[in-house]
Amino acid sequence: MRADAQRNRVRILEAADAVFADRGPDASTEEVARRAGVAIGTVFRHFPTKADLLRALMKRLLQQITDDAADLVARGDPQTALFEFFALLVDRTAANRTVVSLLAAEGMGVPVTGPIGSLTDAVRELLKRGQSAGAIRAEVEVDEVMALLVSVCQGALHGGWDAGLRQRTLDIVFAGMRTRA
Repeated sequence: MRADAQRNRVRILEAADAVFADRGPDASTEEVARRAGVAIGTVFRHFPTKADLLRALMKRLLQQITDDAADLVARGDPQTALFEFFALLVDRTAANRTVVSLLAAEGMGVPVTGPIGSLTDAVRELLKRGQSAGAIRAEVEVDEVMALLVSVCQGALHGGWDAGLRQRTLDIVFAGMRTRA
């Protein structure tokens, strides 16, 4: 792909993130084009349908989450890295509520088996590092952490979950995972 075409694609995806976050399900590709500073034809050359744009946004989100997890495994503080990842994932889920909901409503799946497997491996490593550092209870297992992640992310997909409720929920989950002082 030419460099200018790649730049346009990135600008379209960034604009689409903002438009769907601001406008919800009623967001239009015309508004995406306007915010990206490109013609509507440029949007359609990259993403022939709104569903294609939504799938691209979801794939991008999954890649960002995978990259975040890998970065925390490589450079995160073992005492806090799992908690940071957990909070980041829940916040990203809430921020992308519209995209996830529209994809689900339309039955437009995005293959997530690979990214979920990578996330499970990363969570396992973050958990192990947190336990070795004495920050996370030894009896906490990766399946439990993944179940909690899925549950809290599912909650974050609902409109009533504002930032305050998300943080209070995370505080309770983290308190259950931390070692007893």
